[in-house]
Amino acid sequence: MTFFSSLNKRTLLICFVLSFATAGVGGALTDLGPWYASLKHPEWKPPDAAFGPIWTTIFSLCALSACVAWQNASTTALRVRVGALFAINAALNVWWSWLYFNRQRPDWALLELFVLWFSVLALMLGLWRLSRWASAMIVPYLVWVTIAGFLNVATIELNGPFAKKATPEVVAH
Repeated sequence: MTFFSSLNKRTLLICFVLSFATAGVGGALTDLGPWYASLKHPEWKPPDAAFGPIWTTIFSLCALSACVAWQNASTTALRVRVGALFAINAALNVWWSWLYFNRQRPDWALLELFVLWFSVLALMLGLWRLSRWASAMIVPYLVWVTIAGFLNVATIELNGPFAKKATPEVVAH
């Protein structure tokens, strides 16, 4: 029996749907319009076209990891822990995109990125006892969030300070 054939197909489908729903929300918040185009980027930044395949790989590995961990969780409490670790991480992943692209605040996004990074580490460590494979599949995510952190710092250094995004004023009647 191969690794993939041992996975419950329904669980695997649910994990992929949830993983790529997170990716979809984060992607919807990622605006590569005029503001982003006007930013100075470090020379070592990967081309924008590389980000899609990188994130697709990461979200696929997260889905596989979640499926393996879920199947290896022998109690409801362990399954709740797996679900909570992934849900918290998903929320933090989306929040980073919102801060960086929607609010146009890479400085705030960097602060949130530290919390995101620790949530990825917590995910790896939290899955370790359930499955070393599930934990290992999170390693590329931790590496990428680390790289993103350095890229985030470089963007701030090259473009900061960032002002609060203008919002329409509320007119009192």
